[in-house]
Amino acid sequence: MLNTQTPDYEHLESLARKIRARLVVMSHKTGAAHLGGALSCVDIIVASYWALMNVDPEKAFDPGRDRLIFSKGHAIATLYVALAMKGFYPEELLESYAQCGSRLAEHPAPYCVPGLEVATGSLGHGLPVGLGMAMAGVINHLPYNVFVVMSDGECNEGSVWEAAMLAPARNIENLVVFVDYNRWQATGRSEEIMALPSLRQKWDAFGWNAYDVDGHDVRALIETVRQAPRGDGKPIAVVAHTVKGKGVSFMEDDNNWHYRIPNEEEVKKALKELGQL
Repeated sequence: MLNTQTPDYEHLESLARKIRARLVVMSHKTGAAHLGGALSCVDIIVASYWALMNVDPEKAFDPGRDRLIFSKGHAIATLYVALAMKGFYPEELLESYAQCGSRLAEHPAPYCVPGLEVATGSLGHGLPVGLGMAMAGVINHLPYNVFVVMSDGECNEGSVWEAAMLAPARNIENLVVFVDYNRWQATGRSEEIMALPSLRQKWDAFGWNAYDVDGHDVRALIETVRQAPRGDGKPIAVVAHTVKGKGVSFMEDDNNWHYRIPNEEEVKKALKELGQL
């Protein structure tokens, strides 16, 4: 069962700003890239961990816990920050992000910290792994849901669509996919690299309950998943329309921030825009 508690939406929006600010600072301090894609999926992560998922930091390995597979592992800093703010581990550990010997590598190792389920970053693997976990839940009669956060670029991969076909064929309803559709890949616009327009219709044609949603509207993300039909044998796919670099005006929709690192002056400007300075 999904978490059905009524969220404090102002609190969630405040959390999203704080997470974005922390991501900017971490990128600057460590010289770690992929900031733009990390910023675009913040609201998806906030909606998941603070409203949709049944998780308890004190029971991080409970067999009945909901699971989130962060398939777009290049942007793992977003999940690291969210897990720390949720209480899975001390926020002080974030200071070691991307440092030699740190538990918080630029691409995650499984169980490197409580709440991190699987190694990701080799794109196209998160959905098949998440589907396997969801199927295991059904077989073992466990009540958990599996959430997969993936990039639009991952939809280039055949492994994604193999899993997308199998899930409805096996009536796997405890699986929710969020596609962070920020319309950029490493080298260009997503639709210039692969025929991605009408992405919702593609998921729908594969047998999912599929929706187009503003990926920065936390309320819409939450309500879409909660109001999706249950009992029809279909998993849920939410195509979340997002902006790369969201929250920082000079980063928004600028693919240079796939690799660029903010300098000190840019950090100050970003923190001011986010209301954290």
